[in-house]
Amino acid sequence: MAAPASAGGEVVTDKKQLVEYLEQGVKPRSDWRIGTEHEKFAYNLTDNSPLPYDGRPGIKMLLEGLERFGWQRAEEAGNVIALTHPTSGAVTLEPGGQFELSGGLLSNIHETCNEVHTHLNQVREVCNEIGAGVMGLGFNPKWRREDIPWMPKGRYKIMREYMPKKGSLGLDMMLRTCTVQVNLDFASEADMIKKMRVAIALQPAATALFANSPFTEGKPNGFASYRSHTWTDTDPDRCGMLPFVFDEGFGFERWVDYVLDVPMYFVYRDGIYNDVSGKSFRDFMAGRLEGFEGQAPHMGDWNDQITLPFPEVRLKRFIEMRGADGGQWATLCGLPALWVGLLYDDGALDAAWDMCKDWTIEEMSAMRDAVPRQALKAPFRKGTVQDIARQMVDLAAAGLRRRAVPDVEYVDEEPYLDELKEIAESGISPAERLLAQFNGEWQGDIDRVYADMSY
Repeated sequence: MAAPASAGGEVVTDKKQLVEYLEQGVKPRSDWRIGTEHEKFAYNLTDNSPLPYDGRPGIKMLLEGLERFGWQRAEEAGNVIALTHPTSGAVTLEPGGQFELSGGLLSNIHETCNEVHTHLNQVREVCNEIGAGVMGLGFNPKWRREDIPWMPKGRYKIMREYMPKKGSLGLDMMLRTCTVQVNLDFASEADMIKKMRVAIALQPAATALFANSPFTEGKPNGFASYRSHTWTDTDPDRCGMLPFVFDEGFGFERWVDYVLDVPMYFVYRDGIYNDVSGKSFRDFMAGRLEGFEGQAPHMGDWNDQITLPFPEVRLKRFIEMRGADGGQWATLCGLPALWVGLLYDDGALDAAWDMCKDWTIEEMSAMRDAVPRQALKAPFRKGTVQDIARQMVDLAAAGLRRRAVPDVEYVDEEPYLDELKEIAESGISPAERLLAQFNGEWQGDIDRVYADMSY
């Protein structure tokens, strides 16, 4: 949701155009790529407070400092609000100044991990100069909602006003959460369907493996992933499980119908975000959108609309895995390794589908509801989510070994799963490790998390 809005393109008058838009995501295996996105909290080293947009240190200064590395600014209303790079993707801002790399389209996990390290080294160099730090957690550990400065982006003003109408935690999701996600390709509609079903079924286990947000306003909050919990009371129109993905007949057209029924936020015209929150894209296509009567949307408007559903697995012209908390360096490489191993190897994908194909929607929903508090200890059937996570990691490891993509250091991509193997085997999530430190060596001092989790 952080990318600058788009405008223009072909006029949309028929749903068939929107289905064809998704069909353009079909790619031969040789063209499959890996796109990794990760957010982090930026803070002032003097008191660990979140960075405002202006000032020293500030988000604007951090963005401008990165221009030395070949990043080019994107502005809105005279403010730099994003950076782009010819080969490295984009840097964007979440509402509370969470700093996100939307990485390039890469061929393997070695390249992905190198991208992560390069980006974090660049950010750290600028931060050291301006007196700032960045760290990876799923939820801001110390500061209240009202302590978080808002970034100067037009779409966020609209969302800020609309969110409280739909749920009690939407503003927390916007201001106080960070995630890491990976975007992957598909070879056909059938391949997309299988990958979507596997990803949705297994997403709670991934959330448990990456659970890393046990603190709120300086104290333990009773959750392993409070970030995951925020989505349960953000907006029922655009969040939650997607039972229809498991229905017979699911495909590109059914996803288009789902996105059409998600309420709009805005129409972007001439550099202005026009508030149409809660209104219908179907009405827009029919020329009946209030304030835009007689006008039809363009493909740029659809490109914005398709980003407005917030499920934990989302389809665009690729599939987004969105269920993980932000974390430390190893997990930023581990998340793409997990899903590439599972979804880009036919043997692993088949085995993963065999594992979950008889799960009911009720069972998957119950697992998703239990994981934010209990992580890998959440119950599932006759065991726990830890059992599912172990199988996932094992299948992914086998898939990466069969991919057999070497680099100068590793014979394949499997070593990037080492951190996840340890978590899955121990059953101890990153959140539980942090809680042990908080209650032990930190002696209840939440400020210690900034030093320990800093990049």
